[in-house]
Amino acid sequence: MLFSNQDLKKLIIPLIIEQILIMIVGMADTMMVSYVGEAAISGVGLVDMVNNLIITVLTAIATGGAVIVSQYIGSQNKKNAIFASGQLMTITAVISIMIMVVCLVFRHSILSLFFGSIDSDVMQASLTYFFITALSFPFLGIYNSASAMFRSIGKTRIIMYLSLLMNMINIVGNYLGIFIFHAGVAGVAVPTLVSRIVVAVIIFILSCNQHNEVYIKIKDIFSINTTMIQKILHIAIPNGIENGLFTLGRVLVTSIVALFGTSQIAANSVAGSIDQIAVVVVNAMNLAIVTIVGQCVGANQYQQAQHYMKKLMKISYLATALIGGLVIVLLPWILDLYTLSHEAQQLTYVLVIMHNIMAFALHPTSFVLPNGLRAAGDVHYSMYIGIFSMIVFRLGSAFLFGVILNMGILGVWIAMGLDWLCRSVCFVIRLIKGKWKEFRVV
Repeated sequence: MLFSNQDLKKLIIPLIIEQILIMIVGMADTMMVSYVGEAAISGVGLVDMVNNLIITVLTAIATGGAVIVSQYIGSQNKKNAIFASGQLMTITAVISIMIMVVCLVFRHSILSLFFGSIDSDVMQASLTYFFITALSFPFLGIYNSASAMFRSIGKTRIIMYLSLLMNMINIVGNYLGIFIFHAGVAGVAVPTLVSRIVVAVIIFILSCNQHNEVYIKIKDIFSINTTMIQKILHIAIPNGIENGLFTLGRVLVTSIVALFGTSQIAANSVAGSIDQIAVVVVNAMNLAIVTIVGQCVGANQYQQAQHYMKKLMKISYLATALIGGLVIVLLPWILDLYTLSHEAQQLTYVLVIMHNIMAFALHPTSFVLPNGLRAAGDVHYSMYIGIFSMIVFRLGSAFLFGVILNMGILGVWIAMGLDWLCRSVCFVIRLIKGKWKEFRVV
């Protein structure tokens, strides 16, 4: 076997810790902003939906590079693995800078397009938060690309330490910005910008270390190889389209939620941050499975790839059941950490319970499994299924249940469960039939 249980632990445990840290800082942001008021927490929540769309694009590019690098490592082709890492950094830098410029110039138009019906104080908070966080996109792109390279070679502990540093800067900065300087949403946005700049610089320096199995050569960043870029984009574009439209669907759904009033917007934002607790292991598996399956496919070991996909999903189901159940038990105490109206708090309670039940049933097969298929090079099938499910269930059913049937935020979250169900059924069928074994990128 290419990966022993000890190898899996070394790869996965730092990723889980990293995801826990990301989750904690997300919850800390939401908690601290809640002290500024529901307009602020709503503005941050709405902009984070747009930011997540941008992050999805940058993550898709990084994933494309990670698949290529992992498959080259599996096939013992170190030279091309190194060159692919440099080309990945080039693509990421160019695209992230372009995205930043568009967001800065058209930020008001973008927010008005998605959330035009929100109150003026919510819009003002959104504009401030969006401007500052948009400045961090190029640094986030560098961090994502270098992190993808380190995950491909199994050095996830480095990413864990940097994540710890980033989150420490965030939490301390949030406290100073909100409670000491009383800067409102800017007090949350500026630490995010500073933390991303710091870790981007550090991880770039570390990624140039030639003692690593795979590293970045400066000269490779300033050269363009269309063949290598096409291989990366072969994975990145379908992945980016699928996940980008999926996240766009969430943004459009949030624009539907914006019709329901500030309390339901706030409940949606808080529930969204708490929900990350239950799926923290699944999020780590989403990253680990790319490295594991990519190396197996690169080594032409498809049976091992299937074995590890099933194994990681079993771990995901067990972890989601345990953590999700614990969150439900502790939920009354967790909600006391937020400053919310009674209506928003009650809605949040119901939404978190709904999410954790659906996550246990459907989240691993809906998200971990398709990442395994993509790592094997089977990217178009997951793209088609993701787009179909998003349009019909995530978006269409949200409008049907939430607006037409007047179920509000509850109807929107039921639609989310239907989306996961459709994805799960289609991806499990794909795994069983074995069609994904016909694809390979390098």
